[in-house]
Amino acid sequence: MNANLFAHFLVRSLHDRDRPLLETDIGDIWTNGGLADLSARFAQALVGAGARRGDRIAVQVDKSAEALALYLACLRAGLVYLPLNTAYTPAEVTYFLQDASPALFVCRAGDENVLGDIAAAAGVRAVLTLDADGGGSLMTEARQHVARFDPVDAAAGDLAVIIYTSGTTGRSKGAMLTHGNLLSNGETLVRAWGFTGADVLIHALPLFHVHGLFVATHCVLLAGARMLFHRRFEISLVMRDLPRTTVLMGVPTFYTRLLSEPRFTRAVAAKVRLFVSGSAPLLVDTFSNFEARIGQRILERYGMSESGMITSNPLAGERKGGTVGPALTGVDVRIADSEDRALAQDGIGAIQIRGPNVFAGYWNLPQKTAEEFTADGWFRTGDVGVFDATGYLSIVGRAKDLIITGGYNVYPKEIELVLDDAEGVLESAVIGVPHPDFGEAVTAVVVARPGATLDEALLLAHLKTRLANYKVPKRVHVVDDLPRTAMGKVQKARLREQFATRAKR
Repeated sequence: MNANLFAHFLVRSLHDRDRPLLETDIGDIWTNGGLADLSARFAQALVGAGARRGDRIAVQVDKSAEALALYLACLRAGLVYLPLNTAYTPAEVTYFLQDASPALFVCRAGDENVLGDIAAAAGVRAVLTLDADGGGSLMTEARQHVARFDPVDAAAGDLAVIIYTSGTTGRSKGAMLTHGNLLSNGETLVRAWGFTGADVLIHALPLFHVHGLFVATHCVLLAGARMLFHRRFEISLVMRDLPRTTVLMGVPTFYTRLLSEPRFTRAVAAKVRLFVSGSAPLLVDTFSNFEARIGQRILERYGMSESGMITSNPLAGERKGGTVGPALTGVDVRIADSEDRALAQDGIGAIQIRGPNVFAGYWNLPQKTAEEFTADGWFRTGDVGVFDATGYLSIVGRAKDLIITGGYNVYPKEIELVLDDAEGVLESAVIGVPHPDFGEAVTAVVVARPGATLDEALLLAHLKTRLANYKVPKRVHVVDDLPRTAMGKVQKARLREQFATRAKR
C-alpha cells in the first residue's frame, strides 16, 4: 500500500465523507469529505504556485480547520510540512526560512508585509496567506481548483515533516520525520489508548507542535474518531464541551486550570474515559488532586520532536504519578552511562531510544545527527531518567540541566520533588549558576501557593533534613511564576540567565 500518511487517513476515516470529523468552538461542522476536499484544492494551489514533490512548505498561521487541511494537503502532495510557532518573531522566522529553504511560505495576511520581504530575501518562491477565518490568498487560489488530487505515492522513508526543536541550547534544529515515523507512532497510540470511531476528543492544543499536530490529530484520523476543535484552551468552552467528550489531551496547565474551576466535577466529566497529559512534567500534587476530584487518574506519557511518543502509562493498569510509564510497544528504551553502556535497574543515566518512530536526522546537520546516535544505533534523547522495578520510567531532568557542584553530580528533579512537598510551595525549578569555588551553585526558584508566604531560611531548613548537604541550594528565590514555552515547559535557560549573578557563597 502507498505509505503516504494521507493515504492511510483516507482509508481509515476520510473515505466516510458524510461523517462529521471536526466541530469548531463556534459551532462550524466539517465532515470528512469537506476537509478532504479542501485539502485537495490546497494541494492543487500549492503545486500551481510552484511547489514540487519534496519541497518544504513553511507555515505560520493561526489554528483553524483550514490550517489542518493545509497540513493534509502537504502530505497528500508529497510536500514537506514545516510548522512554525505563531509566537515566533520576524527575526526568528528569518532563521527558519534561511535554514530550511522552503519553496513556499504561508502566513497570516496581516504579517505578509513584513514576512514577505524576509521570505523573498531567503529565496522563497512565493508567499501565500491564510487567516483564522479561512480568508487569504491561499483560499482564493484554492477555490479556482477542483477537489481532486490523488495522494502521491510515498515510501515509508520519505520525508513528511520538518519540526524545529525548541532551541533551548543554541539554534533550533530541524527534526526530519518520515511518513513511516508518523504512521508507526500514530498506530501505536491508537492501540495503546484504545481509540475507536466512538471517541470524541477535545483538541485545544496548538497545531505547530508534536502534541497537537501529531498525537491528537493522528489518533483521531487513524481511528475514525471526531474532535471538538478549540482555537485555544478556554476554561468556559472546555467546560461546555466536556459532557460530550470521551478524551481530553492537554499540557499540565490544562489540568491545574480545571482543578481551579468549581464546576469541574465527576458529573461533568462522567463521559470522559481518558485524560492525557504531556509536553511538560505533571506535578504529583496535580495528579493526586485530580484523582481525588474526578475519580480517575491522568495518563502521563513521554515524547519528543525527534520521535513522537516514547513511553506511556497504561490505559488498563496502574498509572503512577511522577512517572511516564513503560516503553510503548515497538519502542526500545534504555538507561545508559556516559560510555553508552546500559545500566541496571534503578541506575540514573541518559535515556536512549530506538524504533520505527525515531526520526531520520536533523535537516542539513549530518555531523550533529551522527553525534546524537550511539555506535549501536540508539538515539540520545538528552533526557536523564531511571526505571523502577516494574519498568516505569521517571524523568530526572535534561542532561544539560545536570548540575556539577564541587565535583558532585546533582539532578534538579530530586531537589524539586522535595521543594514541591514543602508547605506553601506550588512549584519549583532548580538550576545551576556559576560559582567561583564550586563551579556551579545549586539554586532554587519557587512559586508560592495562593495566599502563602515563603521564607528562604525555612525552605533551606526543610531541604537540609531531606538531602545531602551538597544538594541543598545556596539560594532560594521566590517568584510570581516560572517562564515557560508555549507548551508549558519551564525555560531553565532563562532562569539561569536571570539568576547567574545572584549566587553567593
